[in-house]
Amino acid sequence: MSDDSSALREIAAKLDQLAQRSGEQSHWLWQSCQLLLASQQATSLLLEDFLPATNPRYRDPLRLCATPGQVFSQHNEDAIIAEIFRRIGIEHRTFLEIGAGDGSENTSRLLLELGWSGTWVEGAPEAAATIRANFAGPIGQGRLTFQEALLTAETVDEVVASVDGDTLDYLAMDIDQNTYHIWKALDRLRPRVVCIEYNASFPASVDWVAPYDPAKLWDGRNRFGASLKAMERLGEEKGYALVGCDLRGVNAFFVRKDQDLALFAAPFTAENHYEPPRYPMAGTAHRGHPS
Repeated sequence: MSDDSSALREIAAKLDQLAQRSGEQSHWLWQSCQLLLASQQATSLLLEDFLPATNPRYRDPLRLCATPGQVFSQHNEDAIIAEIFRRIGIEHRTFLEIGAGDGSENTSRLLLELGWSGTWVEGAPEAAATIRANFAGPIGQGRLTFQEALLTAETVDEVVASVDGDTLDYLAMDIDQNTYHIWKALDRLRPRVVCIEYNASFPASVDWVAPYDPAKLWDGRNRFGASLKAMERLGEEKGYALVGCDLRGVNAFFVRKDQDLALFAAPFTAENHYEPPRYPMAGTAHRGHPS
């Protein structure tokens, strides 16, 4: 399909030159070719979405990445989380999500809807206002605690001080730039399952971490967070095994080592569980964020 893309780009360039000389009719042809090119790229991405149906790697019943199902999560995290707890069991039905957005799309919203209780932390004022307005019910019932805060490695333990570290089933972290450093600093909590964003721009074997800067926010480029190998190493230090990633190459899932790890695909390494970035930039076939 790459040959087709090149041919279409050549045609589009020639039509663009013709449009500049000949006027509206050629410009219409140029637009049509651009639409065809975009359609071809979209088809390529769609075919890639069906990769699990054709690749033996994804037919391993112990793997998590291709587990189908999505309700409130961005990709198929809802399904993966449900499958992990189906395997290891649910104990306390409690969660903590750091970087919860406005609550309409995150990895613990489904848990809340299913009767779990927990805490959301979010620092964006507009998102915080939306949470307070749209989730006044569960907040009033005491099932959801909300903290508006921009976390740093120095403040994270203080912000989540009310969370019971002994009864936490699930922790999610989606804070882009300093994710690695804040997870490293979060020593008091020992959740059974962790979902944490990784930077899939870096190959599976590369151990890379963005320098810590508490004032820095993600700028949209691919120098953020940490590679999957770095997250694997940190998880190992904290007593967790890397058991899978979502198919889009966004989130990694860890299970505490006192759980039954025989239920998951070993070895628990970045090389085994890495998924590449499958989140294209709008209007292009580019995989991942710009350099």
